Amino acid sequence: MAEDDRLVGDILALTDRLAEARRSVERRFVGQHAVVEQVLAAILAGGNALLVGQPGLGKTMLVDTLGTVLGLDTARIQFTPDLMPADILGSEVLDVRADGTRAFRFIKGPVFTQLLMADEINRASPRTQSALLQAMQEREVTVAGENRPLGRPFHVLATQNPIEQEGTYPLPEAQLDRFLLQINIDYPDRDTERAILMATTGVEEDAPHGVFDAAGLVAAQHLIRRMPVGETVMEAILDLVRSARPGAGDAPGWLSDTLAWGPGPRAAQALTLVVRSRAVLNGRLAPTFDDVAAMAAPVLRHRMALSFAARARGDSVDDVIARLAAGQRQMAA
Repeated sequence: MAEDDRLVGDILALTDRLAEARRSVERRFVGQHAVVEQVLAAILAGGNALLVGQPGLGKTMLVDTLGTVLGLDTARIQFTPDLMPADILGSEVLDVRADGTRAFRFIKGPVFTQLLMADEINRASPRTQSALLQAMQEREVTVAGENRPLGRPFHVLATQNPIEQEGTYPLPEAQLDRFLLQINIDYPDRDTERAILMATTGVEEDAPHGVFDAAGLVAAQHLIRRMPVGETVMEAILDLVRSARPGAGDAPGWLSDTLAWGPGPRAAQALTLVVRSRAVLNGRLAPTFDDVAAMAAPVLRHRMALSFAARARGDSVDDVIARLAAGQRQMAA
């Protein structure tokens, strides 16, 4: 019983700190409450996030602000068509000492940090994009045959322009699956845009302040994994993910000509983690079905592909997810 009381106290204390962190971020990233919530949920769950939106919507500023608020060492890579894997990971150079002897010395690339911003990741070639695969999954990289650990914690927040734009390369499916969430950033509404103008075009801008440090963030991530998930919510997660696999026994009949492929077990793992994060961010001690429904699209949208027939009809992945979630809600009612 004492252990349960301690866990409740720790969760409530974390909720207060996260509320302060959200306020600090939203002083600069105005009006995008859902986006801030989803990014913080991804980081609390120990994962990486892909931010998708048109240029000029503040994606870069958001990542920069998070580095300050979370107290993490940051690095930024601007992805371009001529970027090479060594520009991300680092490389060995041959040093000649004063006595004439030679030895290789490793020069670390920008991936050796705690919060890495991969800006416009889909403007680089697939070969260069794939240089991040091992880093995102294993938190280490192999260069010149040696495994080199990365920072603790380590997160990648990548920004991506819509793939219809000129000079972009689709991300490989294996790399997309390494992102815990795909967070879509839309144009702000009129009132939000007015608030952005007032906040960012004056003589001074609000500056974020630090709320966490690296050790505190790691402790928060461990606490999230200790948070209980009720049997009903766990079953809802399994039902939703398994219903999104065309041809599977749990999938509705209409899905067979709508999706080319669906999410794997990693999607269920991701959803189980981020519903806990969202519950804490909203001051609750355990996740609910509302958390599952809210996080379903960010978790699933990059792990599913529409069929040719669905694209021809004008369907969207988010519409499919919403329909599946609505069906699961009706079954649970």
